[in-house]
Amino acid sequence: MSKILIIDDERAIRRTLKEILQYEKFDVAEAEDGEQGIDMIKKYDYDVVICDIKMPKKDGIEVLDAVKEMGKHVPLIILSGHGNIETAVEAVKKGAFDFIPKPPDLNRLLITIRNAMDKTDLITETKVLKKKVNKTIEIVGESEPILKIMSDIEKVAPTDARVLITGENGSGKELVARWLHEKSNRANGPLVEVNCAAIPSELIESELFGHEKGAFTSAIKQRIGKFEEANGGTLFLDEIGDMSLSAQAKVLRALQENKITRVGGEKEIKVDVRVVAATNKDLLKEIAENKFRMDLYHRLGVILIHVPSLNARKSDIPILCDYFLEIICQEYGMARKKIDADGMQILQARNWTGNIRELRNIVERLVIMSGKEILLEDVERYCSTSENNNTKLDKNYDNFQNLQQFADYMKKGFIESKLEKSDWNIAKSAELLGITKEELSQQMAAFGLRQN
Repeated sequence: MSKILIIDDERAIRRTLKEILQYEKFDVAEAEDGEQGIDMIKKYDYDVVICDIKMPKKDGIEVLDAVKEMGKHVPLIILSGHGNIETAVEAVKKGAFDFIPKPPDLNRLLITIRNAMDKTDLITETKVLKKKVNKTIEIVGESEPILKIMSDIEKVAPTDARVLITGENGSGKELVARWLHEKSNRANGPLVEVNCAAIPSELIESELFGHEKGAFTSAIKQRIGKFEEANGGTLFLDEIGDMSLSAQAKVLRALQENKITRVGGEKEIKVDVRVVAATNKDLLKEIAENKFRMDLYHRLGVILIHVPSLNARKSDIPILCDYFLEIICQEYGMARKKIDADGMQILQARNWTGNIRELRNIVERLVIMSGKEILLEDVERYCSTSENNNTKLDKNYDNFQNLQQFADYMKKGFIESKLEKSDWNIAKSAELLGITKEELSQQMAAFGLRQN
């Protein structure tokens, strides 16, 4: 039953409202002045507080201020006499849910109470969702490199310094970027992520800076870019090493002047954005090969954070496995599983080319395919490397009816391995395979290859 507190120095109003609200199945409490009302709000949780403006000891504004100081998110509905309307409006500006003139219209009052309770439910749901989201982005580990990263984040996050995060695919660069945002003074602002490798070079400028209607053939309406979306928050430029030189020049200007211009536009737009960038490439090598601008590198890399590969922090594997087991078992509604000591040794000895992402996938596979406990034989059966699997399958020639079928099988496996190695970056995979992006796209379509 929802609980409502009525704070009013007029007994007749309290009695009338109480009778009506009890008839509507609310649990109702009363306070005869602001001071008593504040004491009751401190002691008990209410879903809604109905409060008069003019009262002895403490008035409605003082009650509102006291509730805000307590950190309670209970909505206050202000009751005001004719001469106190301006004060009631001021109360709403300070955070009251609404005001209702005296004598109150009972239908309007009931509707307002329902709306206030709906808002409370939404706030509660939002808090729960935020907790769930935050739980998925924890940085887990006790190894020296991870503890250093955590320490660096604590120092750097409260500033507006730009950060360049380096590390292999799947090592957790995105998590570092998220934590930099979560612990910053911009945490209430947006975190906008852009995967520079996933956007064609001819569209990257429009994606980042937006475009005006008619700027190019398909620009049928105005569109704001990621810099504008991230205004007041953080812009995370992932795979910055894959950005075209043309786009790099515009990003450099945006960082220097805190202004951007939409594609096809002339108006300069001020933006207040903290930029965090990440790459798996050696940018100094890219600079030497004239593929990346040195001035942009120095603009982005005020603070450098390197995320180690999983192979460089194998002591964290048991902790990471426990963390993933907890999350995955909850997601699937299963009893908590654990990996036996022998199985854990196998996992720690493994070569983790896919880093944290690969480890999570394997833990999920073990949770699904194993019994109540994940044993050594489960780890050996379900965690053999793709190279080993290919070797065993390749020798079973009876699976193939002709040479072309065998060749297609090997070709598909080879292409898929390069796609996974590059985290499904088309440009990088094509480079590894020695073919063009267009040829790779055709091969992927022919073999039905796509990222899960």
